[in-house]
Amino acid sequence: MATFEDIRSDFEFLDEWDDRYKYLIDLGRNLEPYPDDKRDDAHKVRGCASQVWLHADASGETIVLKGDSDAHIVKGLVALLLALYSGKSASDILSTNPEAELKPFDLTDHLTPQRSNGLHSMIGRIREIAEMQSADNRP
Repeated sequence: MATFEDIRSDFEFLDEWDDRYKYLIDLGRNLEPYPDDKRDDAHKVRGCASQVWLHADASGETIVLKGDSDAHIVKGLVALLLALYSGKSASDILSTNPEAELKPFDLTDHLTPQRSNGLHSMIGRIREIAEMQSADNRP
């Protein structure tokens, strides 16, 4: 999977939003397959119009995320967030400013309100996971 910086660079290179949507869809298509046994209510992200699932493996120092959606563009947004957050420590996730990181993508002006709400719900869920992991590691 591409790094967040590579995705941002590629995205900025594309001038037309049709091309940017296609790029997001391609990112989603390239996601690692999501485990079928994690397509349940415990892993479902609330607040998304589409079906979105996130699974975290927080057994080590870092949190490794997997995700999926039943909608192509939303699946691309999942891939974008996984590139931003997966493989980071809980403290790094919590100190990341998602608005600043996502600002160069100009998503708020080009996503429907439902997709924007879903994006914020996904970010919220990832932050919840990091907060739980951080609390579990406190002495």
